[in-house]
Amino acid sequence: MKILITDDHPVVRRGIRHIIAEQYPECTIDEAPSGSSAFKMTQNSDYDLVVMDISLPDENGIDLLRRIKERKPALPVLMMSILPEEHYAIRALKSGASGYLPKESAPDELINALRKVLSGGIYVSQALGEQMAMILQGEGNAVPHETLSEREFQIMRMIASGKKLKTIGEELSLSIKTVSTHRTRILSKMKMNNNAELTAYALQNRLI
Repeated sequence: MKILITDDHPVVRRGIRHIIAEQYPECTIDEAPSGSSAFKMTQNSDYDLVVMDISLPDENGIDLLRRIKERKPALPVLMMSILPEEHYAIRALKSGASGYLPKESAPDELINALRKVLSGGIYVSQALGEQMAMILQGEGNAVPHETLSEREFQIMRMIASGKKLKTIGEELSLSIKTVSTHRTRILSKMKMNNNAELTAYALQNRLI
């Protein structure tokens, strides 16, 4: 078995490696400190699992997850983050993640997540599972950015990063009118009035 740990903090990588090695002593464990290195490694080697942080220095983990899944759709990816589950978990799962685990979780929970994902299952905490069930039943409220489509979420992050509509259009091969229409829908769905509010929200929730 071969597992790749992707995190920009050496101490975190060492801790995860130790937990995995104790549970799976015969496992080969590689480490990647950035999104670019992780992507290259997943393309050049066959891994049974990738354990990946969402907050990477050179690329958002959700974007990296999508790129990896485009090339290797069967490769399981377990996402981890210091952010509360409600900020990213549902979008990570929608983007192809096989599980989502907060970094403050106990080692036993990481082991449970590894077992679940390696066996072909999807891992979510009990709290997240209950939240997802309530949302599906119409009894719970999704956080604002979870109401956005994938394209709207992408454009929202670009606007929040300070990019002009023209630049966004050029990068996504869309007309300025189309980007402007997306912006209007984004503001409406998130109940915000301007780009400054989008930026403040994105920074607060570490979406950029």
